[in-house]
Amino acid sequence: MTDDVPALLRVAHTAELEPDELLAARALLYRAFDDMTEDDWEHCLGGVHVLLEQTDGLVVAHAAVVQRRLLHRGRAWRVGYVEGVAVEPRLHRRGHGTAVMREAERVVARAHEFGALASTDEGLAFYRALGWQRWRGPTSALTPTRGVVRTPDADDCVFVLPGAAHLDLTDELTCDWRDGDLW
Repeated sequence: MTDDVPALLRVAHTAELEPDELLAARALLYRAFDDMTEDDWEHCLGGVHVLLEQTDGLVVAHAAVVQRRLLHRGRAWRVGYVEGVAVEPRLHRRGHGTAVMREAERVVARAHEFGALASTDEGLAFYRALGWQRWRGPTSALTPTRGVVRTPDADDCVFVLPGAAHLDLTDELTCDWRDGDLW
């Protein structure tokens, strides 16, 4: 397989993907992230996947949009939460990440009140360049046993794509509970 194999953009719900496509997307994430976990993969499932696939079946870029409820200013918002954004490591800086993110943004805009994601340190400049805005207020999580608990480790890595939503980026943002990384 070569780097110049044509790639096709595919958008599909988890339920519409074939098992081999899901395995290929999962394998990409494990190649792209040294600290990838099964919880991280689980967070990508149940929503819409954007896959950039070479004609030989290799998934070279991936993003998923899953629905989450985020609390902000006394309201539970229906949010398109972007997960599992990855590009084949040897194919960085060729526009593949931008291609899957632009399609993920389209999904967010058409089906959700706003978009959100948590970035790695390496991804911060990428999301800023795409127009995502860093959340400057405190972050927290709604836990099953202790109510709302601060998540200060996420304060510097959460980004939003507000769309038409009127958000105060300096106020508190609270995510719903899930196993693994909360943001």
